[in-house]
Amino acid sequence: MTAEEVVEFYRRLHERTPEPKTELDFVNHYTLLVAVVLSAQATDASVNLATRELFRSVDAPAKMVALGEEGLKRHIRTIGLFNTKAKNVIALSEALIARHGGEVPADFEALQALPGVGRKTANVVMNCAFGAETFAVDTHVFRVSNRTGLAPGKDVLEVERKLDAVTPPPWRREAHHLLILHGRYLCKARLPECWRCPVADLCRYQPKTPPPQGPAGVGKGARKKR
Repeated sequence: MTAEEVVEFYRRLHERTPEPKTELDFVNHYTLLVAVVLSAQATDASVNLATRELFRSVDAPAKMVALGEEGLKRHIRTIGLFNTKAKNVIALSEALIARHGGEVPADFEALQALPGVGRKTANVVMNCAFGAETFAVDTHVFRVSNRTGLAPGKDVLEVERKLDAVTPPPWRREAHHLLILHGRYLCKARLPECWRCPVADLCRYQPKTPPPQGPAGVGKGARKKR
């Protein structure tokens, strides 16, 4: 995409979603960190369902350590890889107490040093908690960046670096939210909904997916002729 097309691309996504934000539920920086760790290879909806009761009483590292690994498992057993995630959450909670006085550090490297926290998780926390201009690349962002031609790359790190290079102000802080939501609800993996996409004419994906046909050959949502 040209620089002008990139600006228009983000402008249209922003017009469709004026206040993009994470769909994970959280009550403070700590619960945000925990929710993002739990969301690896799981949907935000499944994480929110599991943490609804958990975060009502457990909203700090010391409380999580007191709950213990087995107690945490009882809350999150509906989430994929819950055994490993429970172990990591307890370990990162202990590390926060030991290294950071129980507070979530506003530092990318310090976050990445926590158990179970990878580059994507650190980027999400830096962006959502501290307003940093980071580009967390999950499967949705990776797909949209490559499919549209916005920031094509062979791996997530290359896509992240290209997004950082091509994304101009004022879109830098909200860019990854716009791309995640676009990939989740329109630019889907198996059947992108090109017929209702606001950036279809800017997108490099070919062929564009046609609208689904109803029983009488009429596209869904189309007006019937009278």
